[in-house]
Amino acid sequence: MNNVVNSLLNGFSSMLALGQDPEDRSGCACAGSQGSNPGGGCCKNTPAKTETVERVTPAAGCCGGKGGHGHGNVGPTEIESMKLIYSTLTGTAKTFAAELERQLQNDSHITIKQLHLVDITEYDNDDLLTETSVCVFLLSSYNVEGPLDWFTKWLRDLRYDWRVDRLALQKLRYAVCGLGDSAYGDEFNVAAGQIDKWLGQLGATRIYPLGACDKNADQKAQFDAWAQQFVQELHDKRSLEFAPTHIEYDSDAEEEVADEGEPGLPIGSDGEDAMLDLEDMGMMATKLKSAKANREREEHEFEVAQAKAKRTIGEEENGNGIKSRKQPSAEAREMVSPMLHKNLTKQGYKIVGSHSGVKICRWTKAALRGRGFCYKHSFYGIQSHLCMETTPSLACANKCVFCWRHHTNPVGTTWRWKVDDPKFILDGAMENHYKMIKQLKGVPGVKAERFQEASTIKHCALSLVGEPIFYPHINEFVRLLHERNISSFLVTNAQFPDKIKDMELVTQLYVSIDAGTKEGLKKIDRPLFRDFWERFIGSLEALADKGQRTVYRMTLVKEHNTEEIDNYVELVRRGRPSFIEVKGVTYCGYSGASNLTMANVPYHHEVVEFCKKLVAKLGPGYEIAAEHAHSCSILIAQTVFKIDGEWYTHIDYPKFFELVKSGKPFNSLDYVAKTPDWAVFGAAEGGFDPEETRFYRKNRKVVDATTDASVAAAAAS
Repeated sequence: MNNVVNSLLNGFSSMLALGQDPEDRSGCACAGSQGSNPGGGCCKNTPAKTETVERVTPAAGCCGGKGGHGHGNVGPTEIESMKLIYSTLTGTAKTFAAELERQLQNDSHITIKQLHLVDITEYDNDDLLTETSVCVFLLSSYNVEGPLDWFTKWLRDLRYDWRVDRLALQKLRYAVCGLGDSAYGDEFNVAAGQIDKWLGQLGATRIYPLGACDKNADQKAQFDAWAQQFVQELHDKRSLEFAPTHIEYDSDAEEEVADEGEPGLPIGSDGEDAMLDLEDMGMMATKLKSAKANREREEHEFEVAQAKAKRTIGEEENGNGIKSRKQPSAEAREMVSPMLHKNLTKQGYKIVGSHSGVKICRWTKAALRGRGFCYKHSFYGIQSHLCMETTPSLACANKCVFCWRHHTNPVGTTWRWKVDDPKFILDGAMENHYKMIKQLKGVPGVKAERFQEASTIKHCALSLVGEPIFYPHINEFVRLLHERNISSFLVTNAQFPDKIKDMELVTQLYVSIDAGTKEGLKKIDRPLFRDFWERFIGSLEALADKGQRTVYRMTLVKEHNTEEIDNYVELVRRGRPSFIEVKGVTYCGYSGASNLTMANVPYHHEVVEFCKKLVAKLGPGYEIAAEHAHSCSILIAQTVFKIDGEWYTHIDYPKFFELVKSGKPFNSLDYVAKTPDWAVFGAAEGGFDPEETRFYRKNRKVVDATTDASVAAAAAS
């Protein structure tokens, strides 16, 4: 009977890890090895002559469990196998893993027989239970669904499964480096931290402490420092010895409750040599009850953390429990880190100062070759080769699923970076724009007259990437544009209502409307603000009070936001925009940053049908005015721009600058121009300028715009 009871209790003890952990043996010359202490224990315990407690001898892991303190540091550290396991959406973690691979291969103090790069989505989680390779986890963390989620959930379940032994991963040697964004506040690298913790609690040996590399700082430099120290640690063969994490890891949730002086049961005891008297069963029951309560509390805290609102960026509680914005640090840093600079430059951006950028649009290249202009030419009379696309703020408060930049730009909810002078930004943007134009001089098909015209910028699209209105001196920047007779087209993501209220006159002010409901907006835009919906509505109401040309920009994503017409109607009535641009989403290829595919891209006729339904529900006051079928774009306009039966959606730019410089009040109807017939909705040209040459890259055929007339006419009917 005693044997049964003891076996039962010992089994529970092993599962709940109630025994004492191995003591700290730092500085010990024997490390519990045979030789210095005949009893097999630590030499520090020899004079005490107390009963020796047996230790679990781990099975040979990646290094065979060999190499004691007294020997084994001669020659390079030999590692049978190592896996660099990365989790990434944008490719940063994979790039860092490849760099670490090169460092390890070039280090003369380390010999690795097998070194592999492994995507965590391709790693079989169950293999971790028998893994003998050294595993280095390079994990990008997000506050949205990502490739790390499944592994995190699996490991969490393993950690809290009472049937799993607390030394289940004793063969594993590991290190974790998290890549995250401090803009997410308490969620910064939270997944990497949990994985690092749970691996240790399951008996794995941590080779080097958790790394935390911040995208909003110099992430590359932080990773390089971590990687250098990790590699240096591997020079010491003792770093691969079995050394399970102490149970009190970063938390009091699993604090031991054994009475002082009671040794308890050793971890991993098989129960045959450790007898438990019936008189001690009361104490053991207390231990079991306490351990169970601690575990339940920790699980509850985890569930609460998962369920709470994620976007708590930029808020803190004062002594009265009132939330307020955190004050920026005294020493502001540059927004564009070296790693970010490298990524954006690779995408074709020219970085201006510390937080601005400029890039040549593909339509600029097409216009220089006489192959057409973008939809703004059809809607508002802009010629693409005269337009500069730039932004004074590369940072954004959203992570939209259809972002063209694959989320390589920084994010934030408050400006915490250095601030460049608006004139410096504009001069730098124009200089870089002209340099990129000049580089196109030798491109086949560039027309000489267009090339000359492009040397004078006449329009500025403040919609490149990020949130232009986020820039603290955006009003001064726009004034500088107007002083140089450059029109301003400013796009905002509707998360800064106060900025919209304070915004001075722009040629045309846009707000992106990507969904008609709170749930839809969260799914598509993935905003950082907790009160994103209230900010969104506030931005629309602020837009209604501007008294200038305003535009709703709607991007249709099939299976995401194409069925919310009634909700869109309500949003239009709130903001009363002059125009509504409706465009099918552009598929930018797979980046891992979103799950969009070509199946989410609507056809032009589907966009037309959506607009017809929207106009019908809006009732009098709005009609479909123009289109650009080539861009899958439709323009809905207030009927006040339909004068004597003809549309006047274009802008008289010289008149606009004349009115601005007069200092007198004016409204959006004071600088309108007639919309050309070919741009009007239903025209045979489908919004493509007949003086341009339509180029079909796929079939390598060149046709005039009128050749495509039947397609446009069919869509309009």
